Amino acid sequence: MRGLSRDAGISQTENIPSLAGQPDQFIQWQLVFFRSGSRKNEQMQPIVEQIDNDDIRNLGAYFASLTPPKASQPDDNPDLSKKGAQAAVGRRCGSCHTDTYAGTKAVARLAGQREEYLVKALHDYKSGAADRRRRRGDGGGRLSAERRGNRSARALSRAPLTSL
Repeated sequence: MRGLSRDAGISQTENIPSLAGQPDQFIQWQLVFFRSGSRKNEQMQPIVEQIDNDDIRNLGAYFASLTPPKASQPDDNPDLSKKGAQAAVGRRCGSCHTDTYAGTKAVARLAGQREEYLVKALHDYKSGAADRRRRRGDGGGRLSAERRGNRSARALSRAPLTSL
């Protein structure tokens, strides 16, 4: 898949999430949503049109088996990271994503994701661009994003970067 390193499922491309270590069910659901058209992405559409249910199960298991990414650089803004960690606790992000942001079952792993991707995802939730998740019952991220402004999105995105 474009944007991922060939050997580890770790994104090397801005605004592309790492898939290594994502929960099996999460990967499967996302592929099903792409394939059905309820989640749209011009890079993913041609890929998912060619895969069947067995492929989806195998891809979920494969990416879940890979070692997840770790923070790639030292914390360059500890104050912002501390504010983000406090905001994440206050917004109970860990109640779905787990206290280590490792994700579980159908909930995404946030730990180790690229910071700019997390900021983009938070902005998408806030703007409604990610509204499809709310319709299928995965609205916690959006509801949390609606309560914060653009400034706190960057702070909040740092919480998973420094948790492991």
